[in-house]
Formats: sequence, C-alpha cells, structure tokens
Amino acid sequence: MTANGLLQIALYFLVILLITKPLGIYMFRVFSGERTFMHRVIRPLEAGIYKIARIDEKKEMNWIVYAIAMLLFSLVTMLLTYLVLRLQDVLPLNQTIDASGTKVGKMPEALAFNTAASFTTNTNWQNYVPEAGSYAASGAASAGSGVTYFTQLTQLAFHNFVSAAVGISIAVALIRGLVRRQARELGNFWVDVVRAVLYILLPLCILIALFYVWQGVPMNFNDYTVATTVEGQQQIIAQGPVASQEAIKMLGTNGGGFFNANSAHPFENPTPFTNFIQMLSIFAIGMGLLYAFGRWAGNTKQGWVLVGASMFLFGLGLFVCYVSEAQGNPIVATQGVNQSVADTNPGGNMEGKEIRFGIVDSALFTTITTDASCGAVNSFLDSYTPLGGLVPLTNIALGEIVVGGVGAGFYGKIVFVILAVFIAGLMVGRTPEYLGKKIEAREMKMVMLVVLILPLSILGFSMVASINNVAQNSIANPGPHGLTEMLYLFTSSTGNNGSAFAGITGNTDFYNITGSAAMLIGRFLMIVPILALAGAMARKRTVPASVGTFPTTGPLFAGLLIGVILIVGALTYFPAYSLGPLVEQFFMNAGKVFQLS
Repeated sequence: MTANGLLQIALYFLVILLITKPLGIYMFRVFSGERTFMHRVIRPLEAGIYKIARIDEKKEMNWIVYAIAMLLFSLVTMLLTYLVLRLQDVLPLNQTIDASGTKVGKMPEALAFNTAASFTTNTNWQNYVPEAGSYAASGAASAGSGVTYFTQLTQLAFHNFVSAAVGISIAVALIRGLVRRQARELGNFWVDVVRAVLYILLPLCILIALFYVWQGVPMNFNDYTVATTVEGQQQIIAQGPVASQEAIKMLGTNGGGFFNANSAHPFENPTPFTNFIQMLSIFAIGMGLLYAFGRWAGNTKQGWVLVGASMFLFGLGLFVCYVSEAQGNPIVATQGVNQSVADTNPGGNMEGKEIRFGIVDSALFTTITTDASCGAVNSFLDSYTPLGGLVPLTNIALGEIVVGGVGAGFYGKIVFVILAVFIAGLMVGRTPEYLGKKIEAREMKMVMLVVLILPLSILGFSMVASINNVAQNSIANPGPHGLTEMLYLFTSSTGNNGSAFAGITGNTDFYNITGSAAMLIGRFLMIVPILALAGAMARKRTVPASVGTFPTTGPLFAGLLIGVILIVGALTYFPAYSLGPLVEQFFMNAGKVFQLS
C-alpha cells in the first residue's frame, strides 16, 4: 500500500459521499411527483408517453398487479431481444468486421437465449464476443458470436436503461410499502419506470457520454477498420457507438462491455479521469437511493445508517483486496518458481492489470463493481491473488447488499435490515419492529425466501457443474482455482453482476442454459418476494416507539446489521470457499502450484 493509493481511495470516498445527498433529494422529488429543475423540459415528454400508452398515472397498483406488470414487461422485452439476435444478420446497421467484407451473423439459439436473459435481468454476462470481427479474422470466434450496431442500440442499450429502471422502481415500491400506513397500493409500475428513465438515467447519461467523447471514447457507426501494423500484419480495429453505451453501462450498473476487454479497453476507458467517473457512476444511484429512503421515512438518519454500513463493508472488502494485490504472489520471483515463500514481489501483483491504472485503481474498481452488481472490469479477475479474488466473489454472493445494483442494492439491504431487527427482537424478548411496524411471520417468510434463493441457485448449479464432464472441460485451470472459476460464474449470474473470472469457457450449451436459469432466478425469484414483503408492510399500521423499541438509526444497529450480513455470508458459503480460494491461498503461501496432468 502506498500514500498515493490511500489518497486516491480517500478522494473516492469523499466525492461519493458528497454527491449522495443531492442525488438522493432529487430522486425523492422525482418519485414523489414533486417539481424538479428538469420538470419544464421533461414533463411534456412524460405526459405524451402516458397518453400514447394509455397509462393513468394517478392509478396505483397493489403488489400483485405491480409484480405481474413487471414480469410481463420483462418477458416481452426478453423475447423481442432473442428474436433480434436470431435475425440480426438480415437487420440494418450490420457493420463490416473484416477485410473480406464479412458481416455479423445471426446468433446461435443457446447463446441468443443467454444474451437476452442476461440483459433483461441487468446481469450483462457476455458469453458472446462484442467485437467478434477482430477475433473471427484470426479464427478465434465466428461472426455469429458478435452483435451488430442495430442490436447494440435497439436491444442492449434499451435493456441497459429499462432493466436499471425496473430495479429502481422495485426499490421505490418497497420504500412506499415501508413508509405508508394501512395502504394497499405501492405505486404504478409504468409511471415509476418512465420517470426513472426520463428524469434520472437519460439526462445523466447524456452528460456522461459527452464527457467520454471529450476524453476520446469513440461514438460512430463506422465499419471496423483494417490496419496494417509495422510488422506487416493486418489488425482489425473495432469501434462504434461506444460513448453512449459506456455511460448507461456504468450508471445503470449493467456492466456489459462494448468490447471484450470491457473497461480495460482504451476505447471504453481511455484515461484515469474516465476511470474515476466510471467508478462514481457505479455507486451514484445506489447511494442516492439510501439517502432518499431516509427522506421518505421522515428521518434521514434511517438512510445515513444504511450508508454508513455500506461504506464500512465497502472499505473492508477494499482493504483485503488492495493489500492482497499489493503484496503480490510469493511464488512469482525473478529467480523462478522455487523461490522461498519468505521472498516477496515488491511490485505487487500486476498480472492482468492495466499499467495506466495500477494496483490501487484496479482493486478499487473491482471492489466497487462487485459491491454494486455492475460487472464492468478494468482488470483480469482470474489473475488476482486468491484472497484478492475472494473479495469480488463474496461481494456478489452476499446478495447485492453493500451498495448493489440500481434499486437492487436497496431492497437486498432491506432484507438484511429486517433480519437484523428480527434477531434483535428475539434477543430482547419483544416483537421486532421497523419504522414503527411489527415484523411478523408473513414478513419473515418473504425475507427467508430471498435469503435462501441465492445460495440455492449458486451452490446448486455449481454442484451440477462440478460433476458434469462438459462443464469441467471448460475450466482452464486445475485444482481449487478451477472451482473458484465455476463458483464465480454462477455467483455472478445469480447475483446479476455479470463480471467473470474469464478462465472458464462460458459459451457452451451447458453454461448458456444453466447460466440463463441462474440469472432469471436471481432476478425474478428475488423481486417477487420483495414485492410481497412491500405489500405486507404497507398494510400494517404503525405503533408508537416505547422504551423496549430497538433503535435503528445509531451505530449499534449499524454494527448489528454488518454482523448479520457477514455471519450469514460466512455460514452459507464458507464450506465452498474453503475448497476454492482459501485453500488456494494456503497453497500459494506454501509455494505450491497446480498443474494439468
């Protein structure tokens, strides 16, 4: 660790906390129907959409209708995306990808289904190769494994906006359920989605995209450029409408890269300045929602305690990841792999990292992107040290509760808040309460469904893959690291993160189908119980606080919340991690490596 690195981390903490309150106030006003400084410009467009779609913005929905609307919208848009992927070879805006004039082909069935499920669920796991032409020219990928500009703009970008808007809408519906008294309605799904896109995502993305263009990110519809290198070899240089995609990729915590190297690619992330703005974009809306919750609850301390817990967990993970990467791999030595474990690598673990970002910005980006279910990466996670790689794996497995995806982080955290309140109630012998509402059997059933569905998917699919020959043959590394790669794939899919260890070949029928199932389970089998919880809480009346009421606004509750999160995560995943990254760390410290037989 260096003084420069610590300064960069401190600067990030400072700036993200400075923008949390103003952005939270703005979102509170948007979803409360109050006027904002954007009202005069956007309100006519909003009203026009309601008129064309025949939406009564004053008519609210109960949790069942809200859930049905969300599910139908997601299903229809997912099927449309699948259809476009299967027909993209005959649709317009199909770019030339090599010197022979080859165009992007239609995507195979399993891969198209995986891609459609991935972007619908805000996962953006990419088994396809974004700039397929660059690889097809060398025989590494087929033209059908890529996507056209038409697909990027009409489907992938569309889902980047609306999947993020759906997450925000679910969070807002849950907030209404928590703060309303004896109500049945949670708002209007269509109105919430429209407002999330028009008032929040679109204006911010326009500003950020213009900034990226200024910093050198491409924004065009050109064919791929065929260049001749100084060695006389041909090189395919991919380009396209990158800046607009990059803006919503980060702000909506989508993470799907326009290029295969994602934010390590100089066209996506050309400067340290763009790198910093991308990291701010990932956390911005999630942090703002936490503060907005406090405004809705009529007590901003309720929001700040969640912000504090989030920042502590973020800092804890970042410390472990940064220290692990800064110490480096003791096996790597200037004198060979038989070097003594006591020797160290003074340069740290730079394998898989961009020189222009270094260890600190790589560790910071990795922790942020997995704390927020974004999935964008600016370094190669498969090359991290075992403990360094354990941090992003654990961040996702906890269930989007550090900051989380836009909206998803808030409702994931509220699940653990209610669980912590329930445990506190048991300790003092009183019925647990939150925001003046009693937590009873129905609410705890919904909470436990959410808590259990994620490990069931992660560990269940990992178990199936570990005994499947096709799945095992896709692993590039033997031993515990291979198990970590497998665990990470299903953890990232179920957690709707989308980042990958990349040491595993995901574009097989087995992983395309099981990965799709994990993504759909992690998204929708989590949202439906959340909405049921919101509906149950909305109907409750509030009771006045008494001397026996456990306060939920101070450091004691923040500590309890952090403890519950870490203990639940440890008890759930420790056996699997002890066979993967933990045992790999012990072997690394002992100077041992695994080799293919």
